[in-house]
Amino acid sequence: MTYLLLVLGLVLLIAGGELLVRGAVRIAEHLGLSPMLIGLTIVGMGTSMPELAASVQAALAGSPGIALGNIVGSNIANLLLILGLAVALSPFAVPRGVLWRDGGTGLVCAAILIAAGYTLGLTRGVGILLVVGMFAYVYLAFRQEKAGAGHGAAYDKALALEEIDPALVPSAKPQGSIVLAAASLVAGIALIVWGGSLLVDAAITISASLGVSDEVIGLTVVAVGTSLPELVTSAIAAIKRQGEIALGNVLGSNIYNVLFIGGVTGIVAPTEIPAGILQVDLLVLLAVSAIVMLFAFTGGRLSRVEGSLLVAGYAGYVAFTAGLI
Repeated sequence: MTYLLLVLGLVLLIAGGELLVRGAVRIAEHLGLSPMLIGLTIVGMGTSMPELAASVQAALAGSPGIALGNIVGSNIANLLLILGLAVALSPFAVPRGVLWRDGGTGLVCAAILIAAGYTLGLTRGVGILLVVGMFAYVYLAFRQEKAGAGHGAAYDKALALEEIDPALVPSAKPQGSIVLAAASLVAGIALIVWGGSLLVDAAITISASLGVSDEVIGLTVVAVGTSLPELVTSAIAAIKRQGEIALGNVLGSNIYNVLFIGGVTGIVAPTEIPAGILQVDLLVLLAVSAIVMLFAFTGGRLSRVEGSLLVAGYAGYVAFTAGLI
């Protein structure tokens, strides 16, 4: 029964995230916001709501291992599993602008979490700084998009969503009723809160019954489950041979996970970063971020061999985290 509640929680999170993004995009259209700005903010942050709900509720429930494990584990899964599968499906060139701005920012984000872990922890002050950093990133990406400097990671995510559901993509003219849009927004928030609660409660119960730590459950089951929207988006983008969108989706999600989700988690429920995550998994994230940038830099592309190596790396990481090796 607990496992069914875990799956139900994941389904509610994903469904709620879609409803929230759908409603928020339509409301933003009625308010006259540009499609670019909507993509860089509402779509980017809205599709990260499953991770946010799971991490905040886990921190409030006194399970920092699940809260931080979800953030760090999701980023590792994004880079190794999701990006690796996308590249294995369809190798693609990597624009230098995306690589340095979004990849470099992701690398810095991992370093910031490590620094916070060894000093202050995830305090409210650190959380506020992370959220401010997120807005600074969005502002920079928006300025570069406006100047035609390349695709922003969050806007790329909006473009990839068009392949899944055109209703999630901002249009120049308002569509539908603003009342229905507001209802969709509220329903999405309600499903996310409910799904997050079910997911966290089930994850805590499962970790206790299996005799494993909250960190292991957070780094694996919860992390992969809340990353399913990114997995679907990147896979479809790769199949459609939109490699830049797949890469932007992964890199942008990692930035939002640390700056937005980590920041809000610290503000709402300040917590220490568990020693295991700090001494092992964050270092893995830092190393993997650097390796992906190195792969992308050499030859200006990601190949099927490199994608296969990333997926194999994730299999090894999960086996190590679960204590199988």
